[in-house]
Amino acid sequence: MTHGYAEHKEALAKRLHRIEGQVRGIERMLEDDRYCIDILTQLGAVSTALDSVALAILDDHVQHCVVDALSSGDERAATEKTEELLAAVRRFAKTR
Repeated sequence: MTHGYAEHKEALAKRLHRIEGQVRGIERMLEDDRYCIDILTQLGAVSTALDSVALAILDDHVQHCVVDALSSGDERAATEKTEELLAAVRRFAKTR
């Protein structure tokens, strides 16, 4: 099975590595007793970057998995993917 993000897997992995570096940088900021607002600013940047990755994966899921299920003519598969998508959006929205 090919996942929707497969085409962008390398780019997504690079973005996650950058985010990992940002998190390590925040840890160093704490160790160096940096100013609270500077740390909060970096935490916000990490949160935004993670949201961006999540939305990219969600977009790939819709464009690949959901579209395939809807165009297959299999009503059960279409319903399953639609419900799965809505549940993922609800989970994602809850974290906001």
